[in-house]
Amino acid sequence: MQNPKKKYLSFTLVTASTVALAFAAMSACTGNQATAKPNFITKDPPKPGVVAKIGNEEITEDQLIGQDKLDFFELQKREYELKMDRLNKLLADKLIGAEAQKAGMPMEQYIDKKIVGGEIKISDAEYKKFVAEKHIPESQINPQIKERINSFLQAQKKQDLVQAHIAKLTKSNPVEVYFKKPKMQVEVDAGQAPFFGGKNAKVTIVEFSDFQCPFCGRAAETVNQLKKKYGNKIKVAFKHFPLPMHREARPASEASMCVNEQSTDKFWKFHDLVFKNPEKLDTASLEGYAKQSGADVKKFNECVQAKKYADYVQKDMEYGEKIGVKSTPTFFINGQIVSGAVPIETFAEIIDEELEAK
Repeated sequence: MQNPKKKYLSFTLVTASTVALAFAAMSACTGNQATAKPNFITKDPPKPGVVAKIGNEEITEDQLIGQDKLDFFELQKREYELKMDRLNKLLADKLIGAEAQKAGMPMEQYIDKKIVGGEIKISDAEYKKFVAEKHIPESQINPQIKERINSFLQAQKKQDLVQAHIAKLTKSNPVEVYFKKPKMQVEVDAGQAPFFGGKNAKVTIVEFSDFQCPFCGRAAETVNQLKKKYGNKIKVAFKHFPLPMHREARPASEASMCVNEQSTDKFWKFHDLVFKNPEKLDTASLEGYAKQSGADVKKFNECVQAKKYADYVQKDMEYGEKIGVKSTPTFFINGQIVSGAVPIETFAEIIDEELEAK
């Protein structure tokens, strides 16, 4: 008698093989197209900015991209970063490689001996600074994680030393680069948003943020660093973009505007307190932050209960969507978009360029 399990297995294998062959046949050349495709002819554009022509209507690049400008910009930025990474590698291979060859050493050995100069040590202060900046809970750090962090910091230090050496080598003979860093300029109106800094500052930063977003909390720390670094040279305006999955973010946004109604300085104090306590955004906690900020609690509660700024927050969100905001935090530095909780150096590079521009 045939084993029923073997019979079932045999049937399963045959069935699976049949299905696989069927799919293979479907994906192979059969001479028949499953669906028809539009007919495209690639030509040189009749004039700059035109990417296609449908009938007699010319389609511009702006029409093609539509509201997905940010997605296209991110692709362009990624392409630029990849090219720069490759260029830096080629630069190291050619310049340091030539020095290593002259010294009769393999390149890595030359870097370790002549550029790095021995073992790279990470101080306890450097380690703690990294852990604090990356918000890594001490409870999650075991010996293996600590070793990885130290290895990362050592590699980073080594890279910094190599870059410093290349900078020295190219100081009198700069590398000519024939591709430019992409820029995305968006006209952004700060409107009546709470702000700090110079009212008529040369550089305006408009931030779209969410009080319950952990990355926004990190960005808030960077914003405070910018405040210390640039003072009235910049204007930083805060717009609300509470995300749907953060249930307490929108009430916190409305509450913050009730504090702002009393004083912008109090708004920023409230702003900092909320971002330091993103897990405590219930009504009682928000009232507590308002009190700590120096706001009149009675007026604050009346404002919150009346949902006085519900429409205001909604308009911020709609405006953000209109200009391409899809995530938080998103910043516009004189119209140049910066997404995510990026380091202060990223902001400083753009701010300094804008301050130096005529």
